[in-house]
Amino acid sequence: MRHRWKRRLRRLPAKKWLAAGFVLTIPVLALAASCGGPPKNPHDLCAVFDEKRSWYRATRRSFKDWGVPEAIQMAVIYQESGFRRKVRPPRRKILWIFPGPRPSSAYGYAQVVESTWRDFQESTGRRRAERDDFADVAHFLGWYGDHIHRATGVAKHDAFRLYLAYHEGPRGYARGDYRGKPSLLAGARSVATRASLYQRQYMGCRKRLANWWIFW
Repeated sequence: MRHRWKRRLRRLPAKKWLAAGFVLTIPVLALAASCGGPPKNPHDLCAVFDEKRSWYRATRRSFKDWGVPEAIQMAVIYQESGFRRKVRPPRRKILWIFPGPRPSSAYGYAQVVESTWRDFQESTGRRRAERDDFADVAHFLGWYGDHIHRATGVAKHDAFRLYLAYHEGPRGYARGDYRGKPSLLAGARSVATRASLYQRQYMGCRKRLANWWIFW
């Protein structure tokens, strides 16, 4: 069977070869754009979703499952990693020269530590979920936002307080551990500002994105 198909392909005229190659290239290019590096314009959520269609689908699905808005999910990922999938905290220096251990096990798009990620995997049954897989991370952000809401009462659309609890954990947030951490408070304000910007942008393209389709 394999040799029969090879003979048929050899008989194709040059123009048909080019057309077939073009059709096959379309999904490859779309997949590359979806799974590649950070978006070209991370400050415009509509531009990000236009470039990364799979990111739109992942955040939308997470919102439907857990109720944490797409704009907040994306603002947290921007703050944590700048949309880079394999980020880790920088190593500490030993004697100001030699690389030492990392301050935590945080990794991936949302800088999730190993213990919290294991809790997510066990709670949702997503044993193969990875911290550098965008769809898995979007699902995690929805799941953890829902967990924070249930434990603390923080509203799922409150980006500022969600981010504080995201870093401190529900118990640390309830104790107010964030109050003595000015850098964390500044980060939470940045997330809230970006989430608000993203939400305004998203309202202008949400209907178009929902109706978008592609012919493979």
